[in-house]
Amino acid sequence: MSILLRRREGGIEVLTLNRPDQRNALTPELMAQLSDALDDAARSDEVRVVVVTASGDKAFCAGMDLKAFSAGDSDYIGSSCQHFEALIEGRFTKPVIAAVNATAVAGGFELMMACDLAVASHSARFGLPEVRHGLFAAGAGLFLPARIPLAIALELGLTGDTIDAERAYQLGLVNRVTAPEDVLSTALTLALRIAANAPMGVEVTKRLMWACAQEGVSAIQARVKDSMDEVFNSEDALEGARAFAEKRSPRWQGR
Repeated sequence: MSILLRRREGGIEVLTLNRPDQRNALTPELMAQLSDALDDAARSDEVRVVVVTASGDKAFCAGMDLKAFSAGDSDYIGSSCQHFEALIEGRFTKPVIAAVNATAVAGGFELMMACDLAVASHSARFGLPEVRHGLFAAGAGLFLPARIPLAIALELGLTGDTIDAERAYQLGLVNRVTAPEDVLSTALTLALRIAANAPMGVEVTKRLMWACAQEGVSAIQARVKDSMDEVFNSEDALEGARAFAEKRSPRWQGR
């Protein structure tokens, strides 16, 4: 049985963590396969958006597989996971949507936060319990103060407590809260809306918004000017104007 399922729906690449009996916990092998899949998606001109979801109804992802870790399988960071790391650090070029079918904690919560948008089941819970296991949230969990008030981020990080989906929505950590059976379809609807837009404009928007969140407005001002020169002089910019004037759907070329 494959531990990562992959399928293509038009311009949407759907990646499904497939270790349901282990609460879709992350092993080095699963992370390497996810990294390879992200690399393939980044290289493909056909893929416009990636959706990450999981099998089963127990968990979206329980984070690091502690049983594997305790058995000495600890090679979680390496060259085989560089595209996974790019996602966690906000450097992956294409939009990624998390379809969080169930609870996401530790690395699973961090995986969700690394995605650009998130749709969550109303039964899901979220948290960073690493400190309860002698660890700390070494991935996107440390970026939590950039997303929510510091006191709340510290409470989650220091206590290991969880919050429910409605609280995550109120804090702006997820975009939609739905019934469990509607999570993936809602994520795919969002993905299709993104995929209908000009690829260059989408990529630049994602890159600069992540940079703004991580580095601040002043740090990206020069990059905005460079990106304007690139995008506004592109074939797609001209096509977008022509399609608007001719009252038709644009035919994007990605250049």
